[in-house]
Amino acid sequence: MIRSVNTFMGYLQERHIIDANPLEGHHIRRMRGRTMPSVMSETEVEALLASPNTDDVLGLRDRAMLELLYSNGIRRSELANLQLSHLRLQHHVLVVRHGKGAKDRIVPIGQAAFLWLNHYLTKARPQLLVPGVPCDYVFVSAYGDGFCAGYLGQIVRKYMSAIGLNMQGSCHLLRHACATHMLEHGADLRTIQTLLGHSRVDTTEIYTHVTTERMCSVHHRVHPRG
Repeated sequence: MIRSVNTFMGYLQERHIIDANPLEGHHIRRMRGRTMPSVMSETEVEALLASPNTDDVLGLRDRAMLELLYSNGIRRSELANLQLSHLRLQHHVLVVRHGKGAKDRIVPIGQAAFLWLNHYLTKARPQLLVPGVPCDYVFVSAYGDGFCAGYLGQIVRKYMSAIGLNMQGSCHLLRHACATHMLEHGADLRTIQTLLGHSRVDTTEIYTHVTTERMCSVHHRVHPRG
């Protein structure tokens, strides 16, 4: 609505009905009116990550994917498009190519995610590939090829259902959890903004409201006079 008013004011100024646009130069904060994202607790994330059967090649693949989604808040489309050439394992980082806004960024791979990713690459991925059929994608389907981002959501929902976690969303819940838990443990907004690939810090600021809301909830629950 503010943008509409701003456009109308610009029109009036062009028609010389008003001398100046009173909204000119004012920053419009996009986060206002946005609903707060649901956030999994650290205990719920741990249960979700531990739910795949890692004795199975697909379960090992799924564990590695879940760990990466939580480790650096990577989007599901970015994970689905991740290729072997994007990995920089010697530096414990990966390169997100053509993320949202067609921007590249480098994100770290946490120690736990690095461990499970290595297990998958050495033990499971070779068994999933079709002999003689090249595939550059890091994560492959049971048919040895890449899969769409929507399938990732189905996988996460399956494991959420398995542990009785009833929340709206799937892959994005792990992205929200990554940002929120990092903020709760002392990370600054600029670091989280860079990690998530947000072009504007006000997009990232929603997580400060989430953590404040959780802090108040905990305070009311545990403080003797809360």
